[in-house]
Amino acid sequence: MRKTALIFLALVLCASLCRAEVKLPQIFQNGMVLQRSTAIPIWGHADPHEIVTVSLNKRSCTCIADENGHWRVNLPAMKAGGPYTLKVKGYGLEVREIADVMIGDVWLCTGQSNMETTLERVSPQYPNELNDSNNMVRLFHVPYQTDTHGPSSDLRSAEWKHLNRENAWRFSAIGYFLGKHLQREKGVAQGIIESAWGGTPIEAWIAADTIARHYSVLNRQMQLYQNDEFVRAQQHAASLINQHWQEILDKNDPGVGLYTRLDYDDSNWPGVNQFNLMPDKREWIGSLWLRQHIIINKEHAGKSALLLLGTLYDHDVTYINGVKVGSTGYQYPPRRYQIPEGLLREGDNVITIRFINKSGVPYFYKEKPYRLVFSKEDEQPLAQQWKVQTGLEMPRSIGSSVSLQNQPSTAYNGMISPLAPFAVAGVLWYQGESNTGEWAAANYAPMLRLLMSNWRQAFGRPNLPFVIIQLANYMEPSEQPQESGWSVVREAQRLVAKEDAYAELAVTIDKGETVDIHPLRKKDVAERVALAFERMLWNPRVTLSPEVVKATNENGLVICTLSHPLQDEGPLYEFEVAGSDGRYVNAQAEGKGNRIVIKSAVNNPVTVRYAWKNNPIRANVYGKNGLPMSPFQMNVE
Repeated sequence: MRKTALIFLALVLCASLCRAEVKLPQIFQNGMVLQRSTAIPIWGHADPHEIVTVSLNKRSCTCIADENGHWRVNLPAMKAGGPYTLKVKGYGLEVREIADVMIGDVWLCTGQSNMETTLERVSPQYPNELNDSNNMVRLFHVPYQTDTHGPSSDLRSAEWKHLNRENAWRFSAIGYFLGKHLQREKGVAQGIIESAWGGTPIEAWIAADTIARHYSVLNRQMQLYQNDEFVRAQQHAASLINQHWQEILDKNDPGVGLYTRLDYDDSNWPGVNQFNLMPDKREWIGSLWLRQHIIINKEHAGKSALLLLGTLYDHDVTYINGVKVGSTGYQYPPRRYQIPEGLLREGDNVITIRFINKSGVPYFYKEKPYRLVFSKEDEQPLAQQWKVQTGLEMPRSIGSSVSLQNQPSTAYNGMISPLAPFAVAGVLWYQGESNTGEWAAANYAPMLRLLMSNWRQAFGRPNLPFVIIQLANYMEPSEQPQESGWSVVREAQRLVAKEDAYAELAVTIDKGETVDIHPLRKKDVAERVALAFERMLWNPRVTLSPEVVKATNENGLVICTLSHPLQDEGPLYEFEVAGSDGRYVNAQAEGKGNRIVIKSAVNNPVTVRYAWKNNPIRANVYGKNGLPMSPFQMNVE
């Protein structure tokens, strides 16, 4: 009997040790920040019906996993503090410990490429902000992930990191600056979660059941991409086509291995200004070669340098004296190529650029830097004149990738749902550039309302605060009234924020750039976001951008009454008025106190609008607090 008892105990112990590990989602990692002053959800997976105990900062909660092994506890609200150790214990000897846990504020930064724009991209704008280290600010980058069939159960491998140059270099610049600003202002730990994907439309971030109830066409589109065989076939075909296209180009382009050489004779190549590469504006598909000779003096010969080639359309491969120094595969990133020591020689040197375009007209962006940089005080500008030669003209590529991240619900499934219901203080939403087409812009407001309601439900927070970052000014300015999808999206963002008690608008109509869809002044944007959260969460007396309370017709003049006084008196620009025919004309405006008086050729004004253009570059309505007024359109009473 003693032997039987020993065997039984051994089997019980073995069974206990063989039980499944208590698992936590990837968001729960060493170094994380948990939200203060609210219940803290902790969840995971274990054996069915396993008893799980979670403890933190002398508080503990116990629950029982359901029949599928899912479990969740809500730790009680705690004050800011730390570092603490989070302990999760199943039955048996198993204890999972997560160290260096802080209690503070957590922010979810999401949207498309302007939220994703990195500290590295904006670094020339903020050279004195790059080397900060702050262990009270923690960064969590959600990796790209899609799911066409439903919400993912978890993220791929991810981790919390302390804020320093190395960890922040490829992190959201807005998130970086927001974390530093709020940590300094509030004195508590800040957790910044970046979950963004460039080019994604708003419908990619809305849950499938929400899409299905409100947009039948998008629902059918979603169903189309749930066919895995179709997706694989399309992706494989696109890959083969693009690979074959490139192979044909490289094999037959006469410049490969020749035009890059330093001793190549380009004296017969015609000259061209870089801002007018194709004077006839003709589309050129294939390769185009540019060469520019630069003279390097004895003092700079052999030194390392940084080659700034601004931004260009579309794909470039760049060489110095026949040596490749960099390549960028699409139009938006700035070309900053490091030239190693010993490559530049005294006397004649040559820069060669191989443009590769699959669509459109090749061009350089204006208002971007084009120069050699040896040090901060030692730069050599490049000439605008280049020698040009066509390489090989190609047919337009017929390969089109699936881009699953742009399909309805896929980004929500892969990059938002796995985070919920992690407690956050608020959400930063910076998206809209991909929804400026006619149908998409017209539907932006209802879809944004759906998204906010959807996320609040997912995170279990009916009053989850949102700051909507309004689209910045962009593209060529226009002096005449302009119908603009960008303006329609901005107005949707304004109206949704205005009608929602737990949302605010961060106006950035003065922070864009004519030639860059990714403007660099992200610190200014982050500070406006912080001010909006300050008003919602801590101090309702904070004033934000001035708003038009009402617009009235007084003897043919439109009088706009503002929520608070203007910064300056005098002429104001970018106002337009329309009569009953709906045709807008430019109007003269004068500001004083909290009133704007608008005069136009329209005898009976029906509607008035402000800054209703892609790039209303003369817009100059500011409140006394220095914040710009949002573009708007409204009826005149």
